[in-house]
Amino acid sequence: MMVDDNKNTSCLRCKVSIFFRFMTSWLPSLIRIGLGMVFVYAGIIKLMDPKDFARIISQYDLLPELFLPVAAIGLPLLELLAGIGLILSIRGSLSLVFTLLIFFIAILRYGILKDLNVDCGCFSGEELKGQAGLWDAFYRDLIMTGAAVFLFYLKWIKSDRKNVFPLWAKIKQII
Repeated sequence: MMVDDNKNTSCLRCKVSIFFRFMTSWLPSLIRIGLGMVFVYAGIIKLMDPKDFARIISQYDLLPELFLPVAAIGLPLLELLAGIGLILSIRGSLSLVFTLLIFFIAILRYGILKDLNVDCGCFSGEELKGQAGLWDAFYRDLIMTGAAVFLFYLKWIKSDRKNVFPLWAKIKQII
């Protein structure tokens, strides 16, 4: 009877070890590459038709007409570069993706609060239209933000936590 308990315990340890390896090695890579591909796709689609994207941006009525062409080319270019950087695991790209997601969530929330009946502007002009589309895009961006936070958390766990907040460490030394 005692031998069976040891087998079950060692088998459970094996399963936990495999799960932990998956959570710390494969899953973050899959999330990082998937999130990067979403941003690359979104950037390419918007860059293929910047006039349509400028029209979508103008419907939110947040930018003056003068800045619409700059935003219609600059924002998708930034998305494309952030996505490529995330896929290639270039330092700072996760922070850029996270910042863009927070920016998109804020704009979508603005559109929802103002009860705008517009396309979200996420991918193509025909993708999500109207108020329901804004809610769908809002929730999708929240999920992607959660994925980015998960990647930040794993990066923090793997790093030396004492050096994550160097300013805080210096303040503690002074006090």
